[in-house]
Amino acid sequence: MSAYNAIIIVLGLTLFEVISSVDNAVVNADVLATMSPRGRRWFLLYGIIIAVFVVRGLLPLVIVYLSNPALGFMNALTATFSADPSIRDIIEKQKPILLAGGGLYLLYLFFYWLFVEPKNCVFKFEKHIHEKLSFWFYAVTSVVLLFVVWQAMKIGPMVGFGAIVGSTAFFITNGFKHNAERAERELVGQTHISDLSKILYLELLDATFSIDGVLGAFAFTISVPLILLGNGLGAFVVRWFTIRGVEHVKNYCYLKNGAMYSIGLLGLIMIGEGLGARLPAWLPTGVTFIVVGYFFWLSKQVLEATKAAKNPAA
Repeated sequence: MSAYNAIIIVLGLTLFEVISSVDNAVVNADVLATMSPRGRRWFLLYGIIIAVFVVRGLLPLVIVYLSNPALGFMNALTATFSADPSIRDIIEKQKPILLAGGGLYLLYLFFYWLFVEPKNCVFKFEKHIHEKLSFWFYAVTSVVLLFVVWQAMKIGPMVGFGAIVGSTAFFITNGFKHNAERAERELVGQTHISDLSKILYLELLDATFSIDGVLGAFAFTISVPLILLGNGLGAFVVRWFTIRGVEHVKNYCYLKNGAMYSIGLLGLIMIGEGLGARLPAWLPTGVTFIVVGYFFWLSKQVLEATKAAKNPAA
């Protein structure tokens, strides 16, 4: 892999980690507002070590290892940089399993947002789907699973099994995330709970939400070192926003839309590659920057219009 491709991948991973964690940063900031300055510093210092090196470092390594158990645990870390042809062959043969499962997980995540979750609608069809067709979420995801597994079985039974694992993982983690999110909001205003307890809970929640970012990272690369670098940089940025800039982020009302559309497109890219399509390496990064940039621009237009309405003389 050339240095140019590596830089492009890291930039895409960093942006994806930031936008996919915006919601979590907003909720975390509400809890941090109830903590002492010392507790906030602990969360920023020690929390980032756990978030980057433990969660975002260990989780992708485990995923690569589970999809390629023949490599061994340490070889999974360096496999994509290895010059050994036999290791490259193992990675390439097992890669469709990982891509099919991760892609279906991300696509389900997008569909759940589109059909079920409340949102700031940009397009008319978003509002129509949410208000009139939300009950179609389970039907659509079932048909998508049926189609992906049918196509995957033509490649190999384990690729179809990978897709089923991705579907199952979504419904399990989605339930955990919603319960954790609700419980976290209940922490706001609970002054009798210690800062340490709140920090531990925030780290547990971050580990749950990091699954989206880690699985999405495999749309960019299967290189664990690059995933660690890109997601780690993104986690630093998210922590900074959580502590200092979350109110500014809230003003950009369509960032969540950009995150979810990029997640859906990355899911399609992963599924396509898992089913045998050959796509350019720059495509995931290009898609992420274009989609997020577009919705950032829309958000900025709304923000400027709101400011102009409040200050007509200006």
